[in-house]
Amino acid sequence: MTRVIICDTCAAAGEAPQGEAFAQALRQRVGEDVSVETTSCMNQCDTPISLALREEGKDIYLFHSVDPAQDLDDTLALIELYRGLQGGTIEDARPAGRLRHCLTARVPC
Repeated sequence: MTRVIICDTCAAAGEAPQGEAFAQALRQRVGEDVSVETTSCMNQCDTPISLALREEGKDIYLFHSVDPAQDLDDTLALIELYRGLQGGTIEDARPAGRLRHCLTARVPC
């Protein structure tokens, strides 16, 4: 099962955290084989919102600066790209739109 993990505590200065609301929006759009979870603090507080992708046998990806107001469709495209990986590594991130520029880390499986 693909796990999408979203920070529910980070927020831009002077703003309320948006991670839980973003997670809810994703849950309404993904299938049952995708788990959308929240966690407190992913140590990227200067660049909210943080999002991670995990699945057995695939590299783990960590993204920063995900904007719930503009990145829902790109996040859904990223999830589909990740789910379809054959070798566990994203080779061409262009389908993920703006999020391809928000990659913070890749942890090899």
